Amino acid sequence: MNVDYTGAVWRKSKHSGPNGNCVEVAFLGDGNVAVRDTKDHGRGPILAFTPGEWDAFVAGVSDGEFKRA
Repeated sequence: MNVDYTGAVWRKSKHSGPNGNCVEVAFLGDGNVAVRDTKDHGRGPILAFTPGEWDAFVAGVSDGEFKRA
């Protein structure tokens, strides 16, 4: 997937702690969603998801599918 991150507005959860162990999310103009590690925001990889992939992930989180056993 070829994604343009120019102008991306990155944000993180209000539940994120001050230690930097967080992820940031950007909703891109083409509908895709980008995710990156807060600590490596200038150097690390960025993952990109289609709207359908993101919606499925958020639904899984909301349904508790990713809770630790």
